[in-house]
Amino acid sequence: MNLIRVFDTTLRDGEQAPGFSMSAPEKIRIARQLESLGVDVIEAGFPIASRGDLEGVHAVACEIRNCTVAALARAKRDDIDVVLDGLRDAVHPRVHIVLATSDLHLQYKLRMTREQALEAISTNVRYARQHCGEVEFSAEDASRTDIDFLCRAAKLAVEAGATIINLPDTVGYALPDEYEAMFRRVIDSLDGAPGIILSAHGHNDLGLGVANSLAAIRGGARQLELTINGIGERAGNASLEEVAVALRVRQATLGVTTNLHLDKLYATSQLLSEITGVAVAANKAVVGSNAFAHEAGIHQDGILKNPLTYEIISPEEVGVPKRQLVLGKHSGRNALRTALVEIGYTPTPEELDECYKRVSALADESKNVQTRDLLAIARRVIRTRGTETAVAAG
Repeated sequence: MNLIRVFDTTLRDGEQAPGFSMSAPEKIRIARQLESLGVDVIEAGFPIASRGDLEGVHAVACEIRNCTVAALARAKRDDIDVVLDGLRDAVHPRVHIVLATSDLHLQYKLRMTREQALEAISTNVRYARQHCGEVEFSAEDASRTDIDFLCRAAKLAVEAGATIINLPDTVGYALPDEYEAMFRRVIDSLDGAPGIILSAHGHNDLGLGVANSLAAIRGGARQLELTINGIGERAGNASLEEVAVALRVRQATLGVTTNLHLDKLYATSQLLSEITGVAVAANKAVVGSNAFAHEAGIHQDGILKNPLTYEIISPEEVGVPKRQLVLGKHSGRNALRTALVEIGYTPTPEELDECYKRVSALADESKNVQTRDLLAIARRVIRTRGTETAVAAG
């Protein structure tokens, strides 16, 4: 199996999203959890941005022992020097240099020619490599870059000492087949890229961040840059938990594996929500409150007979305590019977029918029926059996 290295950028790209700024102690808490989760690289910040960001990067670099700690620099010597300062106590440091390569960014943002961009890449990657054993180069806006120029930029970065080449879909523009083809073309231009890791960094502006990350693997990428809960600029980044589960569930098809401990995904998501104060949407894949909740009677019946009927991975595998069979107007008798047994009642068929009518009527009014509501209904309907158990359960 091919190993996919997971580069977590929650503390850098994720933190750049409005409302997600984190203090140094908060970054350390997240970093410890990411290390426990099994990510290969933690991008701790953009140190030139502020004194606080530099302190956060250094704090993470001092704390993390078992995975690489990276920090971002523009293709400028001053930026690189600050990154080196922030990473000075890291066991496994990585300097991550970024420079845009699309004509749009070169002309309107950087005011640079293509030749000036190539010179900046070569000069600054070489400088960083002289001071750090591991250098990654990112061609910002790669998915909108002329492919021949992108290949030239990647080749120069490798010649200057970069061993990781990142081809970001910076604004979430690419379609999966285009993104895959871009990786194939760049790898071909590097003669198969021996000793070089190609990396993908997807954004979710068209909702394709995860799809593009998987497409990049098919194109030859062996590092994915992801964030917990998919946080990040604008519509966010490709979600780590979604990619991780996709790679596990479709492992036979994709033929790759990771070092991640999937049973820590939910706890990591919850920790980030606690620190940022931003909860994930209920329908968020893998970690949303509805990801393993079932209300429809047909689904509930299938789940009770065999969970694989409506779940492609068990909740316990990703650290969710258990699935929920929600009692609502779409629920069926099988789920209701199971819920009644769990609270200490074993209804006859007639009692189950009466409970079902009352639950359905209540659900029409209040959307969901809570355990206390079900207890009240059971006490009224099931009068002669299970009384002692019911009292204990109540």
